[in-house]
Amino acid sequence: MSENIKKLGITETVLRDAHQSLIATRMPTEEMLPIIDKMDKVGYHSVECWGGATFDACLRFLKEDPWERLRKLRDGFKNTKLQMLFRGQNILGYNHYADDVVEYFVQKSLANGIDIIRIFDCFNDLRNLETAVKATKKEGGHCQIALSYTLGDAYTLDYWKETARQIEEMGADSICIKDMAGLLVPYEATRLVTALKEGSKLPIQLHTHYTSGVGSMTYLKAVEAGCDVIDTAMSPLAMGTSQPATEVMVETFKGTEYDTGLDQNLLAEIANYFAPYREECLASGLLNPKVMGVNIKTLLYQVPGGMLSNLVSQLKDAKQEDKFQAVLEEIPRVREDFGQPPLVTPSSQIVGTQAVLNVLQGERYKMITKESKKILSGQFGKTIKPFNPEVQKKAIGDEKPITCRPADLIEPQLPKFREECKQWTQQEEDVLSYALFPQVATEFFKYREAQQTKVDASKADSNNQTYPV
Repeated sequence: MSENIKKLGITETVLRDAHQSLIATRMPTEEMLPIIDKMDKVGYHSVECWGGATFDACLRFLKEDPWERLRKLRDGFKNTKLQMLFRGQNILGYNHYADDVVEYFVQKSLANGIDIIRIFDCFNDLRNLETAVKATKKEGGHCQIALSYTLGDAYTLDYWKETARQIEEMGADSICIKDMAGLLVPYEATRLVTALKEGSKLPIQLHTHYTSGVGSMTYLKAVEAGCDVIDTAMSPLAMGTSQPATEVMVETFKGTEYDTGLDQNLLAEIANYFAPYREECLASGLLNPKVMGVNIKTLLYQVPGGMLSNLVSQLKDAKQEDKFQAVLEEIPRVREDFGQPPLVTPSSQIVGTQAVLNVLQGERYKMITKESKKILSGQFGKTIKPFNPEVQKKAIGDEKPITCRPADLIEPQLPKFREECKQWTQQEEDVLSYALFPQVATEFFKYREAQQTKVDASKADSNNQTYPV
């Protein structure tokens, strides 16, 4: 191989975003553990295995402790950096939390085994990232700030370049382009990576989804333009609304100046492990073949794949499926009224639901959701463009919108959360599970207690047994 090799880093997403995107984050921890030893030998830049929706799904659907999952993964990955996705001031929930909760969550994430925290905000409002960035740096973690990529007249190359400069100033260790809807097309990727490299000296990572069908080509052009790391998923859980396949991208760059150096034979063994699991998910209906195709509407309407399926189910429930096209056309208008935010959790759900209401009511903003009111009152932060003043007035009346960093208005919350969940607390981290999802966590704590009681009773029975001499 040439001496001029600029080794391309690969972040493997099969343990987090791949199954979040394809099977609603339902992969249990015991499905992950047997393959960790092999994955640890690959030489990945990192393995993304926590954060995002995994925390909620563990507690709500799998009846697992997410902290215990992280500790088990950390025990298995002895040579590989572990990475998580963190929603800035929202942490892994859907509301803004006080700074003390954000700081404690970062501290515990790193203490339990995370190395790299990828932090993003649905508006790219960098004020909403400040606390998480400072906390990550204080605890000695690698802080990566992710830019939620989107399209719109306000999102110029100068905007991205200037944002990259500010991110470097904040003290981040790297930048990620978070293309959650698969909107970044190949030659645009060349221009974007070039602009970010001009704005900052930080390493650049690219995360995309295959939803629109261009993901692999986008990676190729981005890497040629200087992108340092790409996110990929093992082939059984790749493509569709997931990431491009790890093995395909490794082979693409083999023998070039960007050679990853990863061993295809080892990757094949890992793929062979996940292949039967994929078949199980298909057979059970957990993996819907619809999410495996290409959806070009993503590029036409800038709507992420998960948001599209959400809209279909909302319209189906209302028995108004024939209004789908009208809703797709209304989404860009609502987004414009709301200051042209990127469509990513939670802004995608809020804009989508408001668009559905506008169409079904037959009058725009006849009904305004409380989440829409939160956006228009500034509770989520600052958007790139101003809100439509008429829509804002209709939503919040004469109420004065927030212009400061929203978390500045939130009093410390940890003492209250500690008090509320003290009867269930078995480990320090339980207060954080409760802080993010009070009802779901309480249900889980009750389930955990019941399981422990069963185990104790079983032990007592076996200890009391008498055996014939």
